[in-house]
Amino acid sequence: MMSSTQPIAPWRATCIQMPSQLAARADSPTAARSIIDANVQRAVKLVTEACESQHPPRLVVLPEFAFQGPPHRATVQEWIEKACDSIPGRATAPLQRLAERYRIYIAGNLFERDVRWPGRFFNSCFLIDPRGEVILRYRRINTALWPSPHDFMDDYFAEYGVEGTFPVVDTELGRLAVIACGEIAVPEVSRAFMLRGAEVLLHPTNDEMSAGQEAAKTARAAENMMYVISANVAGPIGFSWDGKVPGGRSRIVDFRGETVAYRQDADETFTVSSLIDVEAQRRARNDLGLGNALLRARWEMYRPLLRDVTCYPPNAFAAQPMTNSAQTQETSAAALQTLLTTGVVRRPATP
Repeated sequence: MMSSTQPIAPWRATCIQMPSQLAARADSPTAARSIIDANVQRAVKLVTEACESQHPPRLVVLPEFAFQGPPHRATVQEWIEKACDSIPGRATAPLQRLAERYRIYIAGNLFERDVRWPGRFFNSCFLIDPRGEVILRYRRINTALWPSPHDFMDDYFAEYGVEGTFPVVDTELGRLAVIACGEIAVPEVSRAFMLRGAEVLLHPTNDEMSAGQEAAKTARAAENMMYVISANVAGPIGFSWDGKVPGGRSRIVDFRGETVAYRQDADETFTVSSLIDVEAQRRARNDLGLGNALLRARWEMYRPLLRDVTCYPPNAFAAQPMTNSAQTQETSAAALQTLLTTGVVRRPATP
């Protein structure tokens, strides 16, 4: 990572809370591409309006699933053929031109295919810099039903190392990382990025209202002393086939865990916006007082627990990529058996 002794002036971050049409509704790859292109143009319109507003941002975050929506019942190969894209690629190209035009950073998320890993797709986050270049790609590890780098962990680490698996980029805005949606509720992911130096965590999300999920956004910011910039979808979430489950609740949380910008409703908007003061955060991380949570971390005590336990089996699809989300039931059953055997989980007295 780069380093600089120059102070970073406070800069503005904006969440683009935008609606998203579902490519899964299309009856062909051509029809799906039309939906994806329309979603991308919607994003371009909103980012443009934000950049030409009274408070133009230096960085914007787009929601998870903003361009394609989730696969719903599609098989892995069906989804690859129907909706997945490369990074960079057709979906990112208009955003790359936009970033260069307005000299901003754009963080987003899409389902990615990669010729390096045939038969797999990834739920991937990306970051575009003011030159219009993709400078970061993070592939979500904790997925619900879809392929993950954990499925072929040894090969993935061999190819990308820790640095490429948990990428952090050093920019004139500070050290930035990106995670998607439900991974905000997995403490180890944000902690891994903090340990790699991340100061601002960008969070494209597509979630329904959940007390736990909302608390996680605040907790990850406070415990890691990092900003969390969380952009959710407008209108219904991607998993809501009937459109009845709303998104909304885009939020920016500072390094003390205080919410500094928030929008409860699921309207289309770019009003969730705030100044980000990285120098104040750096001073807090360097303070010797009790307010510096990082100085009181006793990581050595926890290493034996994490080193010696396996739950969801790694490399479960190393030899052969999964073809259908139903295959995750077998690995989930193996994970449950491990937790039962180790005493982490107990069977209920009644079903």
